Amino acid sequence: MGTVDRRVVRLAVAPLRTVGLLALGLAAGCATNPVTGKSELSLVSESQEIELGKQGSADVRQSMGLVQDAGLQSYVRDIGLRLAASSERPNLPWSYEVIDDASVNAFALPGGPVFITRGILAYMQNEAELATVLGHETGHITAKHSVHQISREQLASLALGVGSVLSSNVAALAGIAGQGLGLLFLKYSRDNEDQADDLGFRYALKDGYDVRAMRTVFEMLDRVSAAAGQGRLPQWLSTHPDPGSRIAKTDQRLTTVTQNLAQAKLNRDVFVRRLDGLLFGENPRLGFFDGSRFNHPDLQFRLDFPSGWTLQNQAAAVVGVSGGKDAIFALGIAGKDPPEQALGTFVGQQGIQSQGTSNASINGFPASAAEFQAVTQDGQAVAGRATFLSYGGNTYRLLGYGTAQGYANNRQEILQTTRSFNRLTDQAALSKQPLRIHLVRLTRDLTVEEFHRQYPSTVPVATVALMNGAAATNDVLKSGVWAKRVQ
Repeated sequence: MGTVDRRVVRLAVAPLRTVGLLALGLAAGCATNPVTGKSELSLVSESQEIELGKQGSADVRQSMGLVQDAGLQSYVRDIGLRLAASSERPNLPWSYEVIDDASVNAFALPGGPVFITRGILAYMQNEAELATVLGHETGHITAKHSVHQISREQLASLALGVGSVLSSNVAALAGIAGQGLGLLFLKYSRDNEDQADDLGFRYALKDGYDVRAMRTVFEMLDRVSAAAGQGRLPQWLSTHPDPGSRIAKTDQRLTTVTQNLAQAKLNRDVFVRRLDGLLFGENPRLGFFDGSRFNHPDLQFRLDFPSGWTLQNQAAAVVGVSGGKDAIFALGIAGKDPPEQALGTFVGQQGIQSQGTSNASINGFPASAAEFQAVTQDGQAVAGRATFLSYGGNTYRLLGYGTAQGYANNRQEILQTTRSFNRLTDQAALSKQPLRIHLVRLTRDLTVEEFHRQYPSTVPVATVALMNGAAATNDVLKSGVWAKRVQ
């Protein structure tokens, strides 16, 4: 949403049918892989690869948002840049940033950008684990895995858990598209994942880390992915297919290590203390669902989606997709222009044909609406209804659309959802606060269960165990360690 306050509605990133290689005009050719030294088919030059990453990372920052903690960002960035400096491609414009997302994941974009979620940091135990994950993502870039996927025309569609009903150009007309985000969902092969593991292991070891942490982080990811379902991104194992042998392969790598790992870096205290105060789970101040109702405490409004629709809350707007995945409803902030002017701007865009406009209030708020038709770049007819509504100093865009038939099938539900926009007055919803990680320095040995009783968390004791690297709730947390709790 650009310069709009970060408290604004969070919306599922626009569905893309294809990223279209970002219209870079790629040309076929061969290039030497910097990791293997082999000549490989490449339709993407290094300058184009970097441009892809720049566009994609800009979309990530805008649509997903970064954790507003300069110290944590600097800490992660410094670790990543050290790893990149010893890689096969040290001169790329590397960046390492923490996304404000509850999912347990990390990902790399072409040409240098690496992102890691606050959700995965919450379950890590030390800096060495962090380094192996950052190293793994760095390996995807140094080995040009995403470039290979693009060159083979295997760029994945983007849906973030919702159906794709429009091509990118129509989504862009709606103001909710970011083409570069399709790069998040490149699917790597098992060979690619194994190679990234190898490279991440090597980079972390070269920087002096105890690479036994790669084993513990994979164990954690297996356990957490089964329990964690929050976040706007998928979990690690959804984007990093697990062949079922990563731990065994890590053990094989460990047999080749000649350094004394007892002297290698773990840096547990330094790492864990960076997490004190970090948000845990979803941030309800940025909007949350209560069943099919979306509440936004800071902006003080609510919206009721149809029952059975798939719902997602992202940085730019909030989205629901019909059960048949043939229609979508998106709510976002369109600026501050009066509704009639904002609607005129929307329907005046090239390629959109409106069927008349109407000016009528919704629950006492000034609003302007029009039904429209458009044709996608692949020739598919789409139809929808755009409503612009003024409330609380903002003009909101309530947009329901889909295939021509899909819109017809869901028109009444789209109208009902539009008309449900209203002021949020429920005090429980208005006062809902995010959960945060808090640290406790233990003065004696405690089992996780004992720790949970003495220092209660608002999450289950099993989650507390996972966060503290314990396999079971009767495992012992040692005296002197910083233990994590959530409140």
